[in-house]
Amino acid sequence: MSVNDPYKVLGISPDATDEEVKAAYRELARKYHPDNYSNNPLSDLAQEKMQEINEAYDTIVQIRRRGGGSSQGAGGSHSTGSSRYYDIRSMINSGRVLDAEMLLDGIPTSSRDAEWYFLKGSVLFKKGWLEDAYNHFQTASRMEPTNMEYRTAVNQINMQRQTGGYRAAGGRAYNGGCSGCDMCTGLICADCCCECMGGDLISCC
Repeated sequence: MSVNDPYKVLGISPDATDEEVKAAYRELARKYHPDNYSNNPLSDLAQEKMQEINEAYDTIVQIRRRGGGSSQGAGGSHSTGSSRYYDIRSMINSGRVLDAEMLLDGIPTSSRDAEWYFLKGSVLFKKGWLEDAYNHFQTASRMEPTNMEYRTAVNQINMQRQTGGYRAAGGRAYNGGCSGCDMCTGLICADCCCECMGGDLISCC
């Protein structure tokens, strides 16, 4: 999809400051976020609009980087990914994880590349969901096997997974073994079962 007038798509003037460009993009991304249109007949239209918004924002930042407008605060250069990913990286690095996740989730599935999976994994890692972060890092590494940033992330998080205590989405813990609490819970349940059968834990064992 080509963007003929990116400023019109974002509803701003070409004279808008870089911060105003960012603010307009984020407001529209929040408005057309896929979660707002789940099980909604307008979901396809919302996804198309979200893609148009992403492309408009990318176009504006690229124009300004080439000297077609003010670029202060609009991003700067980065070795990988598109302009919108630069902002998302900045959000993650500054601890604005929920804002970064909102923008990532607003990117249509068909447009999600290796860097998207890496950054989504970074968000999940920040939230403490290491198992899901690992899966996203692995996907990014499979899509771009020569990218050392992705491979390093996979290796580092794999070491943490092996030590246990990591989490999956929803906060469910995986401890990689039987914890003290698990053992106590098991003993209590076993004792209850034995009492129901007319004995106690020691005699049953």
